[in-house]
Amino acid sequence: MNATFLVVGLGNPGATYELTRHNIGFLAADEVADALAPVYVGGSNWKVVSKMRAVLAEESRGGAKVLVAKPQTMMNLSGEAVGLISRFYSIPPSRVIVIHDELERDFGSVETKIGGGFGGHNGLKSIAQHLKTPDFARVRVGIGRPPGRMRPADYVLQKFSAKEQTELPFICADVEDAVSRWLTAAS
Repeated sequence: MNATFLVVGLGNPGATYELTRHNIGFLAADEVADALAPVYVGGSNWKVVSKMRAVLAEESRGGAKVLVAKPQTMMNLSGEAVGLISRFYSIPPSRVIVIHDELERDFGSVETKIGGGFGGHNGLKSIAQHLKTPDFARVRVGIGRPPGRMRPADYVLQKFSAKEQTELPFICADVEDAVSRWLTAAS
C-alpha cells in the first residue's frame, strides 16, 4: 500500500439524529465507503471499533488504504475519535479529509478546502485540537441558513424536509466525487 488516508463523516450517533442536517457527513460517508468498496463484495463493510470510538470501513483505492469513519461521540467531541484513529494508523493531518455540514453555504452546495477557521462548528474545532492543527482537508456540504430568528443549534438538529431528502442522494454523490478527486490529487 502506498499510503493510508482517513475520510471522516461528521454527525451524531443514534436514531434520534438520523436525517438531521448535522448528520450530512454520516450520509455522505456511506456513499464514499460504498464507492470505494469492491463491487463483488456488495458494498462497504462497516465495523464498530469501540477503542477508536467510531464505526470504520476499510477500503482501498489505487493502492492506498482508505479508512472511512463515522465517530460515535457526539459531534462536538469528534476530535476524540479522529485523534485516536489518526494516531493508531499513523495518518498525518495532510491525509485526513472531514465531511461536514456548513451553515454558510446554500443547501446542496459542496466545496473542498484545506484548513481555515471553524465558523462556530465545534466538531471541526475538536478535530483541530486533537490533530494539533486546523490544516486538514474539508468537504463543506451546504445546509443553508436557519429561517427567521431560529437558533443555528436548533436548525442543524432538525430533520431534512421531504423535498430536501429527495436531493440527498445527489448531494452525497457530489461529496463522493469531491473526495475521489482529493484522494487522486493527494496520492
